[in-house]
Amino acid sequence: MYDHLKGFRDFYPGEMSARRETIDTVEATAERYGFREIGTPALERTQMYVDKSGEEIVEELYAFQDKGGRDVTLTPELTPTVARMVVAKSQELSKPIKWMSTRPFWRYEQVQQGRFREFYQTNVDIFGSAEPEADAEILAFAADAMTNLGLTADDFEFRVSHRDILGGLLEAFDADVDTRDAIRAVDKSAKIDREEYLALLTDAGLTWSQAEQFDDLLKSEDLDALVDFAGTERVEAAVTNLQNVLAVAEEFGVREYCTLSLETARGLDYYTGVVFECFDSTGEVSRAVFGGGRYDDLIESFGGQPTPAVGVAPGHAPLQLLCQRAGVWPEEALSTDYYLLTVGDTRDVAARIARELRATGNVVETDVADRSFGAQMGYADGINAETVVIVGEQDLANDEVTVKDMATGEQTTAPVDDFPGDRDAPTYDDFAE
Repeated sequence: MYDHLKGFRDFYPGEMSARRETIDTVEATAERYGFREIGTPALERTQMYVDKSGEEIVEELYAFQDKGGRDVTLTPELTPTVARMVVAKSQELSKPIKWMSTRPFWRYEQVQQGRFREFYQTNVDIFGSAEPEADAEILAFAADAMTNLGLTADDFEFRVSHRDILGGLLEAFDADVDTRDAIRAVDKSAKIDREEYLALLTDAGLTWSQAEQFDDLLKSEDLDALVDFAGTERVEAAVTNLQNVLAVAEEFGVREYCTLSLETARGLDYYTGVVFECFDSTGEVSRAVFGGGRYDDLIESFGGQPTPAVGVAPGHAPLQLLCQRAGVWPEEALSTDYYLLTVGDTRDVAARIARELRATGNVVETDVADRSFGAQMGYADGINAETVVIVGEQDLANDEVTVKDMATGEQTTAPVDDFPGDRDAPTYDDFAE
């Protein structure tokens, strides 16, 4: 008997049907905004992630050498891949480029609530626009996807920040600060106690009193005060950009989901502008459901022309936790429109009826195991068949089939030559007197 690997999951049909409904909802929302689906490989060169994040990233990857001697890894995220794809065909692609993709990723990391070593995300990205409308459209898509799943403003919030505000404030201190380490400390601030957080900021180069002051600044909602404190064009421009994005989000009807939160930093180094994370408003889902933001320098770092970019990646495991907490997760049950139950040598008629019902979009099952009447009826109940059509030798002798409503248990007969006839989805009610 073999167990599945830690951090990898099996999805049986009931849960998979709920997952499929959720994924379809998220993807359909993206399609309505004009995002086009792409397909991407499971393997990439390991060096692509080393160049982006440093040698230490290899410890978090499923990295190995293939039979050709190439250092490769199972892809841990999509952004570098799509950056590579944009660079490869930049001159041929109409801009802005709007892409989306749902697929699995792999990271060798600690398994915890809503986080696995194999995980699924829907990535949605815009390349080629630096305008606030692009950031706001990403926020709008994300909000619409959530509400289309049945969630409301009481269930989730987007905590919105700006990386240049964080970086600009750090520059304003009279200290030799490692901005990368300081921003990573900010990203961890909600997960650790304040003393440990301040210690990380001092490790990054601030004094203890400067770390306290920086922490107080990030808690402020007075953006003008931050501009005055920093006294730099960088912070002023970042504040203006953030205000413009939120103003467009208001026009797009999704400002109510956005909360100013400068303590939101996003841990990945490639973010350059507005960033945000989605959280469960009740706090029951203890980690970010997903996040996104602007990464204007990544395409150029991959050898392409300067190309602004912004995106978001809803993770389906934490999204499932949020939907379950809010009571909007789809029912994990099978759904079958018809079961064709055969008695005796009637397979040819049952097959004809099944073909015609499937042709109009119905889910139809027939007996493929030569079971008894009772066993077939039990199976029909187990797959939640709404209607059972009994095709028996005695029925056919009378030029009839029996139509049984499984919810009520009522049944009636229907002319075999008129079933399904011109009806797309005939039921008991169509033939009951």
